[in-house]
Amino acid sequence: MIGLRGIRKTYGRVTALDGLELEVQEGEFFCLLGPSGAGKTTTLKTVAGLELPDAGTVEIDGKDMRDVEPYDRGVAMCFESYALYPHRSAYDNLASPLRSPRHRLPAAEARERIGAIAELLGISGLLDRPVGQLSNGQRQRVALGRVLVRPARAFLLDEPLSHLDAKLRQQMRAELKAIGAVQRTTTLYVTHDSVEALALGDRIGVIREGRIVQTGTREEIWYRPHDTEVARAFGRPRINLLPGTVTEDGGFRSADGKVELPLSVKAPAGTAVLVGVRPRDIALNGQGLELTGTVYVTEVLGRAVEVTVRLGEQHVSLVAPRADTTGLRPDDPVRLTVRPENLLLFEADRPERPGRRIGKR
Repeated sequence: MIGLRGIRKTYGRVTALDGLELEVQEGEFFCLLGPSGAGKTTTLKTVAGLELPDAGTVEIDGKDMRDVEPYDRGVAMCFESYALYPHRSAYDNLASPLRSPRHRLPAAEARERIGAIAELLGISGLLDRPVGQLSNGQRQRVALGRVLVRPARAFLLDEPLSHLDAKLRQQMRAELKAIGAVQRTTTLYVTHDSVEALALGDRIGVIREGRIVQTGTREEIWYRPHDTEVARAFGRPRINLLPGTVTEDGGFRSADGKVELPLSVKAPAGTAVLVGVRPRDIALNGQGLELTGTVYVTEVLGRAVEVTVRLGEQHVSLVAPRADTTGLRPDDPVRLTVRPENLLLFEADRPERPGRRIGKR
């Protein structure tokens, strides 16, 4: 188990971590999601002991790591920048953790482990090549393999798939998930990609400006986002947010008065709000609340089509099967339906912070 208690870390006038609280359970695959500069890498380095916090404590298996050196923490870290020996072969890079005095394995056992990891990562044919002659994607896999080859209490992975092409990234996501399920090694995985977080994480933590904004399962994060910024971070296309106010009868009226919806969540009349509905929760000619609008643009996404529709002065996006959109042209009238239970209600955005979710679903 990894515990971060009130971690604060500054670099001059820049605050990288601001009272960060986080707990990763034993055997859990935990994804830490956030934009560049949010403090993700600093969090990993603090757990590994490569950065010392200005305040707060790091615990591994309930033990305070304050006076424990990085090499005695029992963690293995994969850096986004690879951190490989460029003049050595891929095999030697994979073998380097197994040759250290603390983790040395017999030669035969080391070869077996290296061979298994290389096959898993698809680099068996590259083991004799110097790392300096490999592509970025191949180096990324060698760097990841160097972490996985060594027995550890926890893996710390800093965007390990960021330099892979889309097909290989999808394949490696599946492999990482399988490794986590089989080995059940505690894994703290950093990413800026919400698809990776949803695909891999047993739980997800959203970090922003050095603080954890929300933690939860993928269902909790998806259906009960803490605020509009968390809601926007998950889902492609992004969630639709319609500005408006709460009416006297407890419903919603858009700012232009063209959209009215009943609300299952109660808020005082006159409250400025944002109603959120994800594109895949809107249907063409389905069952539910009806909205009428006109087609603005369509974009084919393979078997599905993203349709942007004008609702008064607002635009909303939806994803529909290709067969349901045949013949649609700009300015064509369309009827949309949405179920009330799929609506999310947020405080209206304020300049100083994103709007928080109102009520419970």
